[in-house]
Formats: sequence, structure tokens, C-alpha cells
Amino acid sequence: MRSLGIEGAWALEPKVFPDERGSFHEWYRGAEFREATGYDLSLAQANCSVSRWGVLRGVHFSDVPPGQAKYVTCLRGAVLDVVVDIRVGSPTFGRWEAMRLDDDSHHALFLAEGLGHAFMALTDEATVVYLCSTGYAPEREHGVHPLDPELAIAWPEHIPPILSPKDAEAPSLAQARETGLLPSYEACTAQYNHLRNGPS
Repeated sequence: MRSLGIEGAWALEPKVFPDERGSFHEWYRGAEFREATGYDLSLAQANCSVSRWGVLRGVHFSDVPPGQAKYVTCLRGAVLDVVVDIRVGSPTFGRWEAMRLDDDSHHALFLAEGLGHAFMALTDEATVVYLCSTGYAPEREHGVHPLDPELAIAWPEHIPPILSPKDAEAPSLAQARETGLLPSYEACTAQYNHLRNGPS
């Protein structure tokens, strides 16, 4: 796993073995994951999202603690997957990293608790699956507007974004920060240490 420029985000770029029957690759290896992150992936829920061309989902995040880590890959089609550092006090606060996930390279992305997540479908149909460290809890789930000019995420200019009503009404990064919606870097770091070391 390759660490990205935002602490808590890693990319998996597996070796794919193609032959006349199709292909094979390993999209998760526990030992490799633990070596990179310092802890094991706790699986509480697995989600499958199917989106048509231009659908933009996110930027979503969850309260910390406990937060919700995600391990994401695209099984069919292609998406531009984006991780956003929304942790107040983080050295890279407001920064984002984008990665193409598709059914050719079979890359995957892991984002730790407290990071924001969004993706846009680049193909007629894109199927994304993600493993989650905690289950869905509506009262802990929040969003930041994916087209916020302050974030300035470089979504493909030739694709008109299609947002859900909820995502379209999400606050800007500044508004979310002013209202205390965003997780703190301190709380996230404490959660990472808890996962690595167990209860103190």
C-alpha cells in the first residue's frame, strides 16, 4: 500500500494476473494493511453503490469518535475517487487527493476515520464497493458540498455533475467548520492511536 499526501489515506495498486479466462488480483491483504496503517481493518458493513455517468456522491464523513474508515474499489466502470482532509487542525486541512478507480487497474483506496470521501462516475455505469469500519448511523453522518470553491476539487470539466438533494444542500467547508460539524485532528489522532494500541 502506498501512502498518499494526506495522513490516513493509502492507495492499493495490486498486480493483476490476466489470462484468456479473465483476470485475478488480491484487493485486500491483512498483513499488508496492518503494516501500512498499524492496525487491522475492522469490518462492520459492506456497501455497493451503482451510479450513472456524472453522478457525484459526497463529500461524506462521520463523527469521530468512532468515525468510519472506508476501503473502496470500483468493480465495474470507472470513478474519480477523492479523499478530503476535513480534520480541523490537521497540517493538510482542506487538501484533497484524487485517484481513478476502475475495472482495469483494480486500484483501491483506504481512508481513515475523520477524512471526507467523494466520487464521480466517469462511465455510463460505475459500481463501487466499500468496506466500512462502522455501520451506518444517520445521526453521525455529515457532508460538505463537493463543488465548494474553497476545496476546488478538480472534477472533470466535461461531465455535468449530478448531485442528490442532500449533497446539493450540504454546507461549504467554511460553514461546516464554523458550526462545529467537522472532526478535529486531535480527536482523529486519538482514535488512530486507540485502534493501534487498544484501550489505555
